[in-house]
Amino acid sequence: MSWRFLTSGESHGRGLLVIVDGLPSGLSVSREDLSSVLERRRRGFGRGARKNAERDELTVWGGIRNGRTTGAPVGISVGNAEWESWDGAMNPWVTDPSDENSRAVTSPRPGHADLPGGIKFGGADMRNILERASARTTAPRTLAGALASLVLKELGVLVRSAVDSIGGVTAKLPATEGEWVHAARSELGTALEEDEPALKARITASGDEGTSIGGTFVVSVAGLPAGIGSFTEWDRRLDGQLAGAVMAIPGIKGVEFGNGFRCADLPGRDVHDPILVEGGRWSRGTNHAGGLEGGMSNGDEILIRAAMKPIPTMRKGLPSFDIKAGRVSEAHSERSDVCAVPSASVVAEAMTAWIIGCAVAEQFGSDRMDDLKERFGNYKQHCERWNLHEHMSS
Repeated sequence: MSWRFLTSGESHGRGLLVIVDGLPSGLSVSREDLSSVLERRRRGFGRGARKNAERDELTVWGGIRNGRTTGAPVGISVGNAEWESWDGAMNPWVTDPSDENSRAVTSPRPGHADLPGGIKFGGADMRNILERASARTTAPRTLAGALASLVLKELGVLVRSAVDSIGGVTAKLPATEGEWVHAARSELGTALEEDEPALKARITASGDEGTSIGGTFVVSVAGLPAGIGSFTEWDRRLDGQLAGAVMAIPGIKGVEFGNGFRCADLPGRDVHDPILVEGGRWSRGTNHAGGLEGGMSNGDEILIRAAMKPIPTMRKGLPSFDIKAGRVSEAHSERSDVCAVPSASVVAEAMTAWIIGCAVAEQFGSDRMDDLKERFGNYKQHCERWNLHEHMSS
């Protein structure tokens, strides 16, 4: 049993669509489950005025009845509250050339998809590129991940995220359940309220300079037993799938697991996690591997850290070239954010849940949620038996 999803829509189009196929029947889903994760995605000190317009009005078109999945594809749309003001520019049949928003975008932004996308698909107006390349299109991906997260939650697997730096200013990562809850509710995604003023000051300073700023965040997966994923083929390795899904989020330029890049500078004895046996059970005293070994989960908490670059749209555009006028120009500028790291962490959390959910469905797949829970539970018991010293010595 495999899962898949497909999205459609543009940043300023009529709305965004997602169709999620393969989810088991019987999964409990509420409107709040979906709307709350989109609300978290809109959060963030340093977000522009666009977040206030993104009301994310959800419409479920199929696959959910009486608050539970039916086994059919789940179809959800997110309406664009600004559609009336953009209809003239984004109408699928006839655009209005007199509409201010219809002006062709001809000066590509460094760091954005504008130039390579324009070369790929042709045409002098790069709005066709920037509308779909926009981070706004991560909203339907987040919905798909939210559904996967609900499946995992019923299996006892929690996927969470927190911001640990913005513009070089660091914040403490969650160490308790309460701190994870705070990170989920914080507009900056931080574990501690006392870390927020320094981050806000850094973001404000960047905004005053007319530039943008990036940062890093961590995604945690807790409760996943060992052996999820596979070492047998390159495309089945769980770390590769997770890295690809997180890297596919606009603005992400680096992904690491556990100690990640630091491992390159350390000797093996300081990188790998010794397998310790005490009281007839084995355990790991450290988690340098970030919960992944050989392309599979190893039973420890999976820790993913991602680096997000500054947003390429800035109030003061970088030097560029107007491909229509044939002259040097300043890069195109749209209403944008100074910092979107807290929002990106929520998208990464959702995509992590999606990849983990797909791996679980492939390994224990069923068309019914009750059967999936039973199979997953049996496997956890199998893992528990492996943890016994008697088994290892036999």
